[in-house]
Amino acid sequence: MSPLAHPSIQDGWFREISSQWPGQAMTLKVNKILHIEKSLYQDVLVFESETYGNVLVLDGVIQCTERDEFSYQEMIAHLPLASHPNPRKVLVIGGGDGGVVREVLKHDTVEEVVLCDIDEAVIRVSKRYLPHMSALLDSPRVKVFVGDGFKFLAENEATYDVIITDSSDPVGPAEALFQKPYFKLLHDALTPGGHISTQAESQWLHIPLIDDLLKSTREIFAVSQYAFTTIPTYPSGQIGFLVCSKEQGRVLSVPTRKVTNTRYYNEDVHQAAFVLPQFVKSFLEEGKNILPVFGRTAAAAKVAAEGKKIRKVLLLGSGFVARPCAEYVVRDPSNELTIACRTLQSAQALAEGLPNAQGISLDVNNTNDLEAQVAAHDLVISLIPYTYHAAVIKAAVKAKVHVVTTSYVSPAMRELDEEAKRAGIIVMNEIGLDPGIDHLYAIKTIDEVHAKGGKIKQFLSYCGGLPAPECSGNPLGYKFSWSSRGVLLALLNSAAYLSNGKQLDISGNELMGYAKPYFISPAFAFVAYPNRNSVPFREWYNIPEAETVVRGTLRYQGFPEFIKALVELGWLDASEKDWLKEGLTWAQVMQQAIGANDAAESTLVAHVKSVCKFPNDAEATRIISGLRWIGLFSSETVKPRAGNLLDTLCAQLETLMKYEQGERDLVMLQHKFVVEWADGSEQTLTSTLEQYGSPSGHSAMALTVGVPCGIATQLVLDGVFKTPGVHVPYTKEICDPIRELLESEGLGLIERVL
Repeated sequence: MSPLAHPSIQDGWFREISSQWPGQAMTLKVNKILHIEKSLYQDVLVFESETYGNVLVLDGVIQCTERDEFSYQEMIAHLPLASHPNPRKVLVIGGGDGGVVREVLKHDTVEEVVLCDIDEAVIRVSKRYLPHMSALLDSPRVKVFVGDGFKFLAENEATYDVIITDSSDPVGPAEALFQKPYFKLLHDALTPGGHISTQAESQWLHIPLIDDLLKSTREIFAVSQYAFTTIPTYPSGQIGFLVCSKEQGRVLSVPTRKVTNTRYYNEDVHQAAFVLPQFVKSFLEEGKNILPVFGRTAAAAKVAAEGKKIRKVLLLGSGFVARPCAEYVVRDPSNELTIACRTLQSAQALAEGLPNAQGISLDVNNTNDLEAQVAAHDLVISLIPYTYHAAVIKAAVKAKVHVVTTSYVSPAMRELDEEAKRAGIIVMNEIGLDPGIDHLYAIKTIDEVHAKGGKIKQFLSYCGGLPAPECSGNPLGYKFSWSSRGVLLALLNSAAYLSNGKQLDISGNELMGYAKPYFISPAFAFVAYPNRNSVPFREWYNIPEAETVVRGTLRYQGFPEFIKALVELGWLDASEKDWLKEGLTWAQVMQQAIGANDAAESTLVAHVKSVCKFPNDAEATRIISGLRWIGLFSSETVKPRAGNLLDTLCAQLETLMKYEQGERDLVMLQHKFVVEWADGSEQTLTSTLEQYGSPSGHSAMALTVGVPCGIATQLVLDGVFKTPGVHVPYTKEICDPIRELLESEGLGLIERVL
């Protein structure tokens, strides 16, 4: 049995990362994971921590720990109960861990407690791992009801003296527990003079929400107040409660009787819980925000005060690299960002949580709509497929709007250079990872070597977007972070490069045969092969003295041979096949593809060996096992895609080779310069980027493509680049400003002398 793992636990530490408390996270060191479960409603995790005992986590958010749970449970229960003159019947909504029920039973007046929690998993798991909290759920005074709290309240009007809502945060289904209809249900389920208490978030993080809760509940209840407690493992170390009463004039801040056997709560703490810090009072009572203003908020205030011009940016595309780019652009409060995608939902999802950002629907095939949107902005970032860039640039020329792309400059784009110059616009391209970051450091080292009188005799540059080693355990050692079709078709591109002064041209069908082991670090077994046409870079990088110039791709060992086999077996053929129909098995499709006599696995394997001519038995076994893993010998029915083998294979690989939750990717980029100095000596210089993605954040590929694009966008907006035309970062004047900002983001290359 494999060990338990959870995406919120990395390197032995649990991280509570959430959009509800952006920019901060609670972390706890984990001794061991005790339980993982996907219930009908939420992700359930229990782990043993080093310093807080057992910890219950729901949907990535800490609910309770053995060390500090008493603070929350005691206060949410005793504030409404101790201030009520005679609570006899109590209802607890949520709180399946049993902690609130335990506290309620400390009141002798209470005759009956009903616990209503929608998720039986929380109750079951808590009984096993948090018995000190849940033991009293079996008390004769307690009834447990598993079901919907809304429905339960509606069916039990005027029944309970106190109702306590121990809810999770206002995200997803729990959001309804913070809205006016729910409080009306609570009100109606109370007896005359009844009290409620609900979890009401942190004053350090959610003052506007607290203000809204007080306003809405004061329209329903005679008395409504906010109180709080301290608790180390909740966000900002503090959590609040909304305490309300149906009784006019009821003083909630003064307990009417003593509660014994507590660890946190006492009479003084009860009264102090309602005494709010001045910044909270000012907001809730006067509507004034007296908190310090800093960072982007301060910058936005300055922009408004100075009347600085607002720059409007249009981002076309909502792919995986777009978010880091968008985040960089909206750092400047004078930028307004519109994200445009064919589907409105995708655009709005990308814009969610970004200041000064909105999502719209736009079909770039509709020239009139494209031109209208481009004309309404000051700059366009085009992250859509490169085939659309020329159309975008034409619209930008017409409207005199700048353009930034991460793509190679195509002939169609280059032809628009004169039009861009006449329009006075900058069209900045090739500013992602590869191309992009690779240019910045190639130009840097080449200029430095030339300035010292040296010559670049060899320039080798290889880049790979790969799964991190611990996530690469499939037969190809690869996972898809973008279009599987694009990845596979790129393997059929022809390539050309310079080697010892001679140009070598490689056809797409032969490309994988040119892959060779390539050493960067002892930790990796890389192979490398040429990518596209490297020959013009001798001129573009101003290294006419170079005898070897190659730019290529990195993959893990074993990948090229596997792809070569797929090519030889016809699986990368994009032409339509009349015989590829619904109802065939994978084995039958394989039989047709390779021309085998029948679809038996033994026949198929023998035919594969005859077609591929593997160099040895070990390699034959490895690749045939991989084909079996893909399912190409199986009796499962195929669902053909686009009537061809390539797209049908892509559909299968997208399922088998996607990044799973908690996995991360790796970007490896290295330049190698063989330099001849003026005194005849020779040195090898390297520039290396080894960047890992974050399982709970951006992938390495998204960061290394999106951030350079965002930086270039800002520099164009700020007027750092002034010369109109179609540009690429092949000069010091363009590269230096971008690289300087890139390094401030922690994305620079490490330079060494071998």
